[in-house]
Amino acid sequence: MTLRTAGGLAALTCAATYLVGFALLVTVLAPLGFGTDEVDARAVADFIAERPGVMIAWNTTIYIVNALALVVLVVALQRQISPVMPDAAALTGAIGLIWATLVLGAGMIANVAVERTLAVAADPEAAAALWQTLHAVELGLGGGNEIAGGEWLLAVSVTGVTAGTFGRLTAGIGILSGLAGLVTILPSLGEIAGTVFGLGAIVWFIAVGIVLLRGDRSAFAAGNTALTNLTRQ
Repeated sequence: MTLRTAGGLAALTCAATYLVGFALLVTVLAPLGFGTDEVDARAVADFIAERPGVMIAWNTTIYIVNALALVVLVVALQRQISPVMPDAAALTGAIGLIWATLVLGAGMIANVAVERTLAVAADPEAAAALWQTLHAVELGLGGGNEIAGGEWLLAVSVTGVTAGTFGRLTAGIGILSGLAGLVTILPSLGEIAGTVFGLGAIVWFIAVGIVLLRGDRSAFAAGNTALTNLTRQ
């Protein structure tokens, strides 16, 4: 498997983690206030006491699996852009790895919050207060804003279309999603901007995955053709 193929599969994995995250959010976690600024800490603590595995699975999917796949995608895109724009490739690679690190950290904090909250579940008030404190740390690392993600999507999309790695449509989706991610810094627009970022990122990840996988198949076919011509001589 080439790095380009791995990057394509990683991009599709990132899209899948977002889709699974949204599905659990709207079907199971929305009644607890997730996705809004009014999360009910006591209700979350009670939910964790009853169904800790659901929260662990959700956190692991949207944060940890996503972050590990993101690392592969960031490196693969850096490699694709580097021959044309090496300096820009290095910069976007650094930004992308910072984002992946923050996402991974948020996921580990989120899972620790579940474990520690479960440990004190016998005292509902203490459990709610503990979860709320750790949840604030999780949000600060990236769960509550998309600054790092927005910056990377914006930078890699602009660089990618300039280098010829992406088409204009794919780059346009990435640029719009990246701008939405940056807007999440504004409290009054954070919820709407976060939704736009998430939905746009799903489409962008799928588009990039297809671009990388198709390109790798084209390169493989070209290599086979060249090898066949060589053996005939």
